[in-house]
Amino acid sequence: MEESSVFLLCLTASSGVPLYCRSKGSSRQLTFSVIGSLNGVHMFANNQDVLLTSTCTENSRVVWRTFHDSINLIVMSCENSASDLSLNKLLENIFSAMVLVIGLDELISIKNVERLKKDLRACYKLIDSFLTESEKMADLTQCVDCVIAHDVAILQECLDGFTQAAESDFGCLIAGGKVVAATEKWWRLASQDVLLLCWLVASLSPHSSRDYPVYLPQGSPTVPHRLLTFQLVPGVDVCVLCGPSPSLQKVQSELVERFWKPIVDPLKACLRVQLRSFPASVPLHRGILGLLLVNRDLNKSLYTVQAHPMDDMQRTELKITLEQRRAALRSFYTLSLSRYFNPDSADGKNIPYEEQFASGFSHHAHQCYTVSSSHKCYGLKTELHQLFLIFKPEVPTFSMQTIAKKTLQLFTKDFPF
Repeated sequence: MEESSVFLLCLTASSGVPLYCRSKGSSRQLTFSVIGSLNGVHMFANNQDVLLTSTCTENSRVVWRTFHDSINLIVMSCENSASDLSLNKLLENIFSAMVLVIGLDELISIKNVERLKKDLRACYKLIDSFLTESEKMADLTQCVDCVIAHDVAILQECLDGFTQAAESDFGCLIAGGKVVAATEKWWRLASQDVLLLCWLVASLSPHSSRDYPVYLPQGSPTVPHRLLTFQLVPGVDVCVLCGPSPSLQKVQSELVERFWKPIVDPLKACLRVQLRSFPASVPLHRGILGLLLVNRDLNKSLYTVQAHPMDDMQRTELKITLEQRRAALRSFYTLSLSRYFNPDSADGKNIPYEEQFASGFSHHAHQCYTVSSSHKCYGLKTELHQLFLIFKPEVPTFSMQTIAKKTLQLFTKDFPF
């Protein structure tokens, strides 16, 4: 298999009937014998009262998850950055994506396998986006990707007024799949629900307006809501989560132009900060190549691997490409969360696919770093934030802590996030 290939299998838990197979980075599909073997070894382990969660070979990693004793998901990845943590997050997102589109009842009580296969086709675009997306980090952090835009106060005011006029409390403004502004109650939704709604909008083909039925995996997995979306300018959509009323036509004809036409320029400006995720006026140390800032309290994050876009445009050859930066930041985040920054669990229990800290250490780390020939990484954890930075290799190792603390201060005081 190719080094970057990923295979995702979905089967019924009771009989092992394949429901779908999706892949990334490979022109070949898995044979039926391989699919049967992967599912068979998991079923055999279950019959022996053994929970099989993951295994590794020389060039791949395999993770199994069963959801509601009904659906088996198996992922096999040949990517170097693959880990138990990242692959488990992927499977959680995939199952939640299935719930979002067709509802939990259809997945728990499978009455007709062929009909379920047909219904699941509506999930393919969203599922594939989790396999192939590289411009966002929410799939791994479970915190919504955001941007700090110019004129955010104006955008927020228009969004609040538009959402209220549409008879809803749940509204969101999205640019390039990242949240620019959202109503207070939108942020009160479960973080995974918000994440999935944003990814759904980004995965669909551009359209002037939509009326899309959705189930909220955490908030309402069995009762659908209506997701209304409207393209304000190419790349910028406003979304409203509502009940039976109002009609799509009424909102589009009476409200969209009234609230959003006067602020077309601020809307277009949202796209100009999309790659960096924050305005050029936010000063960053010149040695920083990429940044991931997680607000653990609000479940939102800032992410970029183009901390200085103009510098990257002027350099014909990059020591570490944008794709390599993305892979390095994802890998460092996974390493930090699984080994050093013990995530807080609501019930106080360790999550089974996260590694224990090295034996002999009773404390939890609050800072960590790695050094390689092409880049350096530094992680910093506080009560409310987690900050992960990629540096140029020439940045002195001893200075990374100071730079990280100043960067965190920048986003907590000067440009609050």
